[in-house]
Amino acid sequence: MGRIIELGLAGGRMQKGYLAEAKDGAAPGIVVIQEWWGVQGQIRGICDHYAAAGYNSIGPDLYGGRTVPYHDSATAAAEMDALDFRAATEGIVRAAARFLGAPQRRVGITGYCLGGIVSVLAAIRLEEFAASVCYYGLPPADLADPRYVRIPLQGHFANADTWCRPEHVDALEAGLNSAGCDFEIYRYDAGHGFCNEDVAQYRPDLAALAWQRSLDYWQRYLRG
Repeated sequence: MGRIIELGLAGGRMQKGYLAEAKDGAAPGIVVIQEWWGVQGQIRGICDHYAAAGYNSIGPDLYGGRTVPYHDSATAAAEMDALDFRAATEGIVRAAARFLGAPQRRVGITGYCLGGIVSVLAAIRLEEFAASVCYYGLPPADLADPRYVRIPLQGHFANADTWCRPEHVDALEAGLNSAGCDFEIYRYDAGHGFCNEDVAQYRPDLAALAWQRSLDYWQRYLRG
């Protein structure tokens, strides 16, 4: 099990995160970005799983301690809409990467839903990360143009997603191709949130497949 840590001050308040540590203190790191529900049990569980797989992992709290119940999509949407994505990425997400030892130690970033947006944004704007893995969430082009992604990026998307829709994934792929980026895109016959065991859209078979693909990617870019 992990613990709550302090990442430093930003915007006049202390920013925190959930840290899960691997047995090897010198292990590579992975920053795990929350869904629009906040840093709830499922996100902490992902950090724990990465620690068990040999990676120090932090889930930085972008909502300042707030979480949203799964049945309250309206509040979750309001919380996400109120988030300053650039400031959060360049502040608390960068602080989490540095806590894990970046840039001296290799650190990756991954995120789900809202966290997918941040995972792509960080792949463009931050020098602390060695690779990014994005799950069913993409920023609009005016926030983050995929042609400027500067690190290897792997993406996992749902063909039946009505929020991060297939045409958004097509645009991402086209932008990455045009820039000659190092990337992998995977599409699954599922709905949004298929890797979250706490929601109705959960697909354990596809979640396991995506997880293994992510581990293979981290092996290549954080340990290779």
